[in-house]
Amino acid sequence: MKKLSLLLLLVPIIGLAQDTTKITNDPVIFTLKEFKIETDRISNTPKEVGKSVIVINSEIIKNTPALSINEVLVQVAGVDIRQRGANGVQADAGIRGSTFDQVLVLLNGVRMSDPQTGHHSLNIPVDVSAIERIEIIKGAGARVYGQNALAGVINIVTKVPNSTFLSAKAVGGDFNLSDFTITGGLRKRNSRHLFSINNSASTGYRFNTDYNITNAFYSGSLDSKNKFMKFGSNKKPRLTWQAAFTERKFGANGFYSSPAFKDQYEEVQTSAVSLKYNGKLSRKTDFSVMGYWRRNQDEYVFLRFQPEVFRNMHINNIGGINFNMVNKNKLGETGFGVDVSRVWIQSNNLGNRIRNQQTAFLEHKFSLIKNRLKITPGVQVSNFSDFEGVILPGIDANYKLNKVINLYANAGYTYRVPTYTDLFYQGRTNIGNESLNPEVALSYETGVKFIHKGLTAQISYFVREGNNIIDWTRTSPLDPWQPNNLIKLNTSGRDIDVHWSVYKLKWLQFVRAGFTYLDQTTTVDNGLLSLYALENLNFQATGAIAFKYTDFITHSINYRYSDRVNLDDYSIVDTKLSIKWKALDVFGEVSNVLNQEYKETNLVIMPGRWFRIGVGYTFRK
Repeated sequence: MKKLSLLLLLVPIIGLAQDTTKITNDPVIFTLKEFKIETDRISNTPKEVGKSVIVINSEIIKNTPALSINEVLVQVAGVDIRQRGANGVQADAGIRGSTFDQVLVLLNGVRMSDPQTGHHSLNIPVDVSAIERIEIIKGAGARVYGQNALAGVINIVTKVPNSTFLSAKAVGGDFNLSDFTITGGLRKRNSRHLFSINNSASTGYRFNTDYNITNAFYSGSLDSKNKFMKFGSNKKPRLTWQAAFTERKFGANGFYSSPAFKDQYEEVQTSAVSLKYNGKLSRKTDFSVMGYWRRNQDEYVFLRFQPEVFRNMHINNIGGINFNMVNKNKLGETGFGVDVSRVWIQSNNLGNRIRNQQTAFLEHKFSLIKNRLKITPGVQVSNFSDFEGVILPGIDANYKLNKVINLYANAGYTYRVPTYTDLFYQGRTNIGNESLNPEVALSYETGVKFIHKGLTAQISYFVREGNNIIDWTRTSPLDPWQPNNLIKLNTSGRDIDVHWSVYKLKWLQFVRAGFTYLDQTTTVDNGLLSLYALENLNFQATGAIAFKYTDFITHSINYRYSDRVNLDDYSIVDTKLSIKWKALDVFGEVSNVLNQEYKETNLVIMPGRWFRIGVGYTFRK
């Protein structure tokens, strides 16, 4: 395997002599001119929005050696994916030094963040082959998306089939890895349908790290023929729906509390359903109404083959209705929306709990100086049945300096209520705290975006001033972990993201790089041990290069460097070689080529070098 890993890295040197490939002008990241950010609020392209936005589309995903969404996200600077185990078993997502509970995760706009614990937020029931793009909004998002979006938002957008097709993919590899996926699309005159089913399993790379993951996903859309609802618009009213399910069974060696606990085991099931209608109230007023439901079931046992020693069973549900409206008028665009939801949880540890939540937002986009300056102030008001209500004001601004440079800035308050685990958990080494207050932070950011002749770049400076930030802490290794409200936790830093589509070199598709530097200060005693909030990355660097030697041979190399506050720094190299001929695709992947020993949390040792080989075939009508 070591020889094969080195061979895949050396292929670019051999390929330099090739000069027969046609140039592709398709952008693979920062596709700033192609679409608007997936939202029911006032819409903008990533270039125009007054925030830091990274878009990873299907091309970049295809060139990334990844079986899971987690393995795609680790390639983005500023996004801190702390994985436990391999291939998407479980991971926590932070953005710009945040904890995992401070990042909102969406699937086609539907909230996937979990009220029990943020450990389940990345239980996304979609195979990577069905993803059209991943939108990452860094910075305060609570004014638009509500609580949990304290540090950022990750929205996974699935594909909409343009044709009828059926594809199958099989992958095998080290540690008895098997991964099978069937994806299909159906295109009719007024409707489109996408389905995907996937199973991934392995006996594990060390004791009690085996896993078995099943994902099933279906989405559909129907364009209405209702002429009255069209109001002369080219945009047809549309009904869309989705249904998704994932089941994850895995050995959780050292996942929680201490690396010494090697016999932990967990089974998680996550389901999500939504139904949405987009229409028009008038020629200048669009609206959408959506009903949604998400269910998560989590069974945890401390000793895998002795569940009677300690067992948790949590079942939580989130159901709600969301209405949004955008009106274009002489003063610009006005957005308004309401969301009414209920959370209910049944647990042998956390108890039976119910939370009702009502949220309303209002924002307006002003276009000034001949549409060069766009300013969007807004406010969101939220009410919780078990916490005091909150008002979250904010403002975004974007100025088009010239054809290639945009300047942007934003500021706003963000907010998060504690999870039920934060409040009520009672375990062997973890104790909840019913006296917790919600987290509050003031965030502001300024930056510049550049796009010209295949080169796109984004540079930003950001600050997040946190109050009552929740973290699990203890004063010594002998004490139990307990969540507390830290008095202050301030984060500042710089981001740089660059992508270059290399049109003049026929053998090179693109080069991209990202850098994030963070500085955190807190009023907490330096002797206090932190489980999450003080484990941030000091410095993070990512890079990728993609080659296209011929019309059917492609090769990519991905690199990431992480320097964490309380762990050893590490460098990881992954690579993928793909041979595609007509409908057949054969590929080989090596993750952690250099066999680096590393941890992304303070508990779990990640896998060493892991080889995979796969084959896929697509039938098209």
